[in-house]
Amino acid sequence: MNPITLIIIYLTILMGPVITMSSTNLLLMWVGLELSLLAIIPLLINKKNPRSTEAATKYFVTQATASMIILLAIILNYKQLGLWVFQQQTNPLLLNITLIALSMKLGLAPFHFWLPEVTQGIQLHTGLILLTWQKIAPLSMLIQNYYLLDHTIIMIFSILSIFIGAWGGLNQTQMRKIMAYSSIAHMGWMLAILPFNPTMTLLNLMIYIILTIPMFLVHMFNSSTTMNSISLMWNKTPTTLIMIPLILLSLGGLPPLTGFLPKWAIITELLKNNCLIMTTMMAMMALLNLFFYMRLIYSTTLTMFPTNNNSKMLTHHTNHKYNIILPSLTIISTLMLPLSPQLII
Repeated sequence: MNPITLIIIYLTILMGPVITMSSTNLLLMWVGLELSLLAIIPLLINKKNPRSTEAATKYFVTQATASMIILLAIILNYKQLGLWVFQQQTNPLLLNITLIALSMKLGLAPFHFWLPEVTQGIQLHTGLILLTWQKIAPLSMLIQNYYLLDHTIIMIFSILSIFIGAWGGLNQTQMRKIMAYSSIAHMGWMLAILPFNPTMTLLNLMIYIILTIPMFLVHMFNSSTTMNSISLMWNKTPTTLIMIPLILLSLGGLPPLTGFLPKWAIITELLKNNCLIMTTMMAMMALLNLFFYMRLIYSTTLTMFPTNNNSKMLTHHTNHKYNIILPSLTIISTLMLPLSPQLII
């Protein structure tokens, strides 16, 4: 693709969520959502094959449907109140359909079916943008209007997302699908705490992005997309034997790694609000997530698959320019727990 075109696309993707986050006007928020949607489509179909075209089509249809529903709610709200913001007097039906549409954009259960398929059909760097930066705009709309939304529907969506994120990832061997189901589960945790403490939702999002970036970078630098290719990483880049287990355990929320911080804070906050049964179910589902992360760690570090002698020469031909970036990101994604008092306060 033309470099100038790429710069324009990336700038538009960057601007979309920024416009949504910095606006109080609902129409401007919608414009921000549309900018990020339209800008990412060329990146999705950049790789010329039927799989990426299918992924781009699924993504566009789902996101365009959600955008249409949001615009309908905004216009009906303006007709009712004469305002471009949601108020206490807004019809609850409009708020509920906006919540459903934003859940579709985020890939929350039960509107999650597009996310694993789209992530599997696109390149790794585009998948990284899809699972991190593209989540910011819809989530910022939810955070700005959280006090008006129906808490029961939010809780149902969050617990469904945590269940499906845990169960869906169990039988996967493709890394992109595993990361997509991981994203669904993490979004469920973010939504669970939203009615009680939206600041904690932001903290969870920030840590989720910090953990996901190094995980995707490892796969991008090694061109590995399946569990089979990960099992041969010890030959190509031996340093990944240390990085991958640390990042995966942190994603699973194992103490004393960074990923434990949001789960710890969310469980504490939910218990303060007497959500005992929900907290128990969430903690149990977190164990399922940890199980399929442990399965990845087992195939990466605890087994040495047979290879021919020539493949051992690959170590000498690997690109070492990322030797500084990855370790520093791994350190951030695993050792931020001591900063938790400052982050939570």
